[in-house]
Amino acid sequence: MKFYSTNNTSTKVSFKEAVFNSMPQDKGLYMPVSIPKLDDKFLNNLDNYTLPEIAFHVAKNLLGDDIPDNDLQAIIHDAINFYAPVVELEENVYVLELFHGPSLAFKDFGARFMSRVMSYFLEEGEKTLDILVATSGDTGGAVALGFLGVPNTRVTILYPKGKVSGIQELQLTTNGQNVRAVEVDGTFDDCQALVKQAFTDPELNKEFRLTSANSINIARLIPQTFYYFNAYAQLLKEGKDEVVFSVPSGNFGNLGAGLLAWKMGLPVEHFIAATNANDTVPGFLKTGVYQPKPSVQTISNAMDVGNPSNWVRIQDMFKDNPEQLISLVSGFSYTDEETLTALEKMHSAYNYIACPHTAIAWQALKDWEQDQSTGRVAGVFLSTAHPCKFPDVLPKHIAREIVIPEQVKNLEGKIKHATTLGKDFEAFKSYLLDNK
Repeated sequence: MKFYSTNNTSTKVSFKEAVFNSMPQDKGLYMPVSIPKLDDKFLNNLDNYTLPEIAFHVAKNLLGDDIPDNDLQAIIHDAINFYAPVVELEENVYVLELFHGPSLAFKDFGARFMSRVMSYFLEEGEKTLDILVATSGDTGGAVALGFLGVPNTRVTILYPKGKVSGIQELQLTTNGQNVRAVEVDGTFDDCQALVKQAFTDPELNKEFRLTSANSINIARLIPQTFYYFNAYAQLLKEGKDEVVFSVPSGNFGNLGAGLLAWKMGLPVEHFIAATNANDTVPGFLKTGVYQPKPSVQTISNAMDVGNPSNWVRIQDMFKDNPEQLISLVSGFSYTDEETLTALEKMHSAYNYIACPHTAIAWQALKDWEQDQSTGRVAGVFLSTAHPCKFPDVLPKHIAREIVIPEQVKNLEGKIKHATTLGKDFEAFKSYLLDNK
C-alpha cells in the first residue's frame, strides 16, 4: 500500500517511509492511497474472531504486502496482548474500556503497535531513530512504555508544565534509559507546534533521523481501528447489529480511526464527537465554519487541544462528500462543571467510576439520545483512561473508591527527571543539538 500527503496527493511513499518520516515536508499528513472495503463475509461474522485475528485482517488490508503475514501476526500478538471489553451499564448503553494496557490508556494500542513496527523496520547499523512526541496527558506515558528499551531509538516527550495529572507526569518523567522528558512552559498546542517545526527544520533533519509518535503518525492511527471492529464483534454476540459510538476527542486521532473503520465497511450508524471547552470541531459541525483557537486548560486535560491535527485526515476522507461527514458526526462540548456532574451521575446510576474524558463521552451519548428515536441502536461510549490517573479531579467520595492498579503503585517514590523549556523553538532546537 502506498500513502500520500493530504497536502499533495502526488506525493506517494511506502508504509515504512510514512512511519519513519511521520509528517511529509509539505506539512500534510499521510493517508492510504485507497481505503479498502472489507468483505461482507468478514464483517458479518466478526463475532467469530478474536481481537488479534480482527487486528491482523484489518491491518493486512491496509498495509498489503508491506509486512509479510507471519511478521505482521507476530507484531500484533506482541503489541495487542490485553483486552478491550464492552461493558453494559444499562439497556443499549455500553462502555468500551480501552484502559487495560500497560499505561492504562487507549494510547497503548497505537504506541505499542507503532514501536514494534518501527523496531521491525529498523536495520542494524542504521542511524538512531529520534522520536519526538507532544502529549496533553496519556500519549506520553503510552509512548514511553511502548519504546522503553527498544534498541537504536531515543524518545523525547514534550508536555505542558502544570497541565497533566500527577500520575501522568510520573509516567512521563521516571523512565530513564532511552526516554527523556521536556516540560514546556505553555500549552499542548505549544508542544505540538515545537514538534511540527522540528520536522521541517533543515538543520535538525540533517543532524537527526526524526519521526513522531503522535497520532499524526499513520502507524498510530491504523491500530486504533482495531478496537472499533472488536467492539462491534462483542455487540454482535449480544444480538446487537446497530451501533453509535461516542468518542471523547482532543487531537481527533481516535474519532479519525473510527471513521476510517467506517470507510472500510464497519456498519456504524453514527459517531459523536465529544469535547470539553476546546470545542473547535463541535463548533464546525454546528456552523460549518472551522475556526481553530488557543487551547484552554480543563479537568479533562488529555483533550485540551484547540487546533486538532487529525482533523485534516477526517476532512480528507470526506473531501468528495463533505455533507456526508456533517450527517455522520454530531458534536457536543461540556464545561468542567458539566463534566463533574456527569461523573456524579455515572457513579450514582451505575456505581461506575469514570475518568473525566469518559464522563464527557457518556454525557454526549445521553444528550444525543434525547433527540433521537434510537430503538434497538446500541450506544457505546469510549473510556480512554483509567480513573486512577485523575485523583485530584474526581470528587473525593468517588476517588476514595478507586482500585489502584499495581503499575501505578510502582510509580510511588520515583523521582521526576525533566528539562524545563519555554515555548521558543530556538531553545528547543538548541536542547536537541546539545543533547545528541
